[in-house]
Amino acid sequence: MRLAVITDEVSQDLAKVMPLAKEFGLSGIEIRSVWNKAPHELDKSDITLIKKLLADYEMEVCSIASPFFKCDYGDEAQFREHMEILRKCIDLAGELGAPIIRIFTFWLKPPFPSWDEIVEKLQHAVKLVEGTNLILGIENEPSTMATNARKVVEVLTRLNHPQVKAVWDPGNDVFDPDREVPYPDGYRIIKPWIVHIHIKDGRWRAEEKRFEPTPIGEGEVDYLGQFRELVQDGYKGYLSLETHWRPTTQLPEDIVQMPKGEQFSYMGDVATRECLTRLIALLKQAGAM
Repeated sequence: MRLAVITDEVSQDLAKVMPLAKEFGLSGIEIRSVWNKAPHELDKSDITLIKKLLADYEMEVCSIASPFFKCDYGDEAQFREHMEILRKCIDLAGELGAPIIRIFTFWLKPPFPSWDEIVEKLQHAVKLVEGTNLILGIENEPSTMATNARKVVEVLTRLNHPQVKAVWDPGNDVFDPDREVPYPDGYRIIKPWIVHIHIKDGRWRAEEKRFEPTPIGEGEVDYLGQFRELVQDGYKGYLSLETHWRPTTQLPEDIVQMPKGEQFSYMGDVATRECLTRLIALLKQAGAM
């Protein structure tokens, strides 16, 4: 297993992200928002600087964390906008040598489409990556239609395409409305499809109906069990840290759903240091390092 961090969980300034990543022995970074820009908003000068920093720190981009299909199903204007977002992320992935683009399955709100209707829209995305080496990774995200592992697999089984896999986020399963247990239940459903893993932890505050991020190891995910089984299963991909936890503040829900900007990244470097320390200790305990 290799370790990475999602850039804006540390800072909006990539020049501050890279030394921290190097200090902790990470192999890569995952691009989400950089310099207050989403991946599809990065221009040529931004990309040139990213390439320079990657070379200077001998690191790679393991994934582009795009917001693709975090939009309303049935809205044709948004559909066209997001297809253009994906085109730009494909170009960015090609420039940076990233093998994966993370995607979603529309906001969880009416009109509620069938899985086949979602798949029909996703097939347009698949056509854009055919002929490339790129993988589209569908993430389980409780604010979208595929709220958990089981539902992601519903979509993947219907698509049945070698370039569409799963981005598994055990922490997101903590606030799945169906109350799927992240490990072992969710993991054992989704593991044949996994291409990439996000790491966050937290608790479900039932009385407040909200997810409360925590440092790694203090939430409801059995990460020690998860890591031990990943070792047993021979997982060779990335674990990409996405804390969402901040030591002195709770991030607003709208910013959590569409991460970007200085408010999202505030105190992220402190949170990331704490969580990387805990993550590495758990991986050693699980025999993964």
